[in-house]
Amino acid sequence: GCGTLAVLEQNEGGIVLLRSFDWNDGLFDVTWSENNEHVLITSSGDGSLQIWDTAKTKGPLQVFKEHTQEAYSVDWSQTRGEHLVVSGSWDQTAKLWDPTVGKSLCTFKGHEGVIYSTIWSPHIPGCFASASGDQTLRVWDVKAPGVKLVIPAHPAEILSCDWCKYDENLLVTGAVDCSLKGWDLRNIRQPVFVLLGHTYAIRRVKFSPFHATLLASCSYDFSVRY
Repeated sequence: GCGTLAVLEQNEGGIVLLRSFDWNDGLFDVTWSENNEHVLITSSGDGSLQIWDTAKTKGPLQVFKEHTQEAYSVDWSQTRGEHLVVSGSWDQTAKLWDPTVGKSLCTFKGHEGVIYSTIWSPHIPGCFASASGDQTLRVWDVKAPGVKLVIPAHPAEILSCDWCKYDENLLVTGAVDCSLKGWDLRNIRQPVFVLLGHTYAIRRVKFSPFHATLLASCSYDFSVRY
């Protein structure tokens, strides 16, 4: 089916729709530009990425299509000088993009399953993490070939990962085994914490940008926990 990008604003009256854009396939993820408050990128079931400008009524501005299967994850680097985007796909690859260039800059291979999540480090320029159906969390450096670190994080598919905003070595993963695990990149032999409570697969996990020890997770058990 088709997908819709909805741009929402919260005001005193509640949440209102500012703008909506339609695409000819499902949209799986979205990320804002760190350089332009009106620009964002979505990833789609047809394997493409779309750049949109919320100040315009029509779009997309550009479409990048190189993934051979669903583009399930996309993230814009938080390092403003980099102007880089990373995408993850069901074709088991992650791709590096500069939105000003018409093609990907690099393709990262190594996962042996669907990539569900790709996210930039908020601390280390050119470093991103990926979570996959192959049960691993991987850390990559765009300046070096090959994977930097492989963590066999769960005995099940990993659907989400996130970096701690207060500790450059700490990541969290959420998986189909209903658990959240924290990982210190300096010692990956065992997790630094394991959080249980969800009764179905964990779809998304995010660290708080305001509190070092607070995170939130949402699950297919229809609950949000923090």
